[in-house]
Amino acid sequence: MIKLGEVIMILDLHRQGLTVSAIARELGIDRKTVRKCIARGLEPPVYGPRKPRQRRIDPFVPYLRERVMAYPGLTGRRLLRELRERGY
Repeated sequence: MIKLGEVIMILDLHRQGLTVSAIARELGIDRKTVRKCIARGLEPPVYGPRKPRQRRIDPFVPYLRERVMAYPGLTGRRLLRELRERGY
């Protein structure tokens, strides 16, 4: 994640005539990041929350919740066996 102070430093070094590669080496960041900062200007980068990735167990979560609510004493081993029977 790049901060506003680093963006200002990148723009200042670019105005001094340093190449993108030289700026990246000096600051220890990737050249693509330097290019993006130069193209964007003083506008700070916008980072938002990432989309949650689908997990293998997601289709089975409602079934697991139902089983645990009905029988709170079920073991993980038993639940895994039932999931495997259902295609997990």
